[in-house]
Amino acid sequence: MTEVSPKAGLEGVAEAAKAAGGRGLPPVHLWNPPHCGEIDIRIRKDGVWFHEGTPIGREALVRLFSTVLRLDPDGYHLVTPVEKMKIVVEDAPFIATRVDREGEALIFQTNVGDTVEAGPDNAIRVEIDPETGEPRPYLHVRRGLEALIARPVFYELAEMATLTGDAWGVSSNGAVFPIAAPGTDLA
Repeated sequence: MTEVSPKAGLEGVAEAAKAAGGRGLPPVHLWNPPHCGEIDIRIRKDGVWFHEGTPIGREALVRLFSTVLRLDPDGYHLVTPVEKMKIVVEDAPFIATRVDREGEALIFQTNVGDTVEAGPDNAIRVEIDPETGEPRPYLHVRRGLEALIARPVFYELAEMATLTGDAWGVSSNGAVFPIAAPGTDLA
């Protein structure tokens, strides 16, 4: 069993994530540490992570932090076995940057290195942005965490869509996900 460091703050989060075994996902859903306040980390709408107002430039560090991210009823937190710190997420914490069709499955890649197979457990949903009227598509990644589907990836989904009744949708692993409002012309 890996020993967990009692270090606090950003250093403690990084150490706990590393101790969990590299890219494997630690069992953050099983950890119930005390809430230790907020940490100045913000994930912008475009998927860029900031610490104290400065972009986190090390991709490996962002990937590491993404493995200890958890969505609780009161918001997003970085969680270790010994502490829980709230962060700000402007939209979805991840961005789906690629999609491939492999047989009956749609396989997505995220900006933090996750591979997600859409299906009954990882649904695709589309909301309409109230300010712009444009679609905002999302993919469930894990345990309530979602990825905003990047615009070029959404265009690829639109090209794969088929008309069912009066709505356009894509299928993956036996599930059909509507991607355009009824009556929308994707042709």
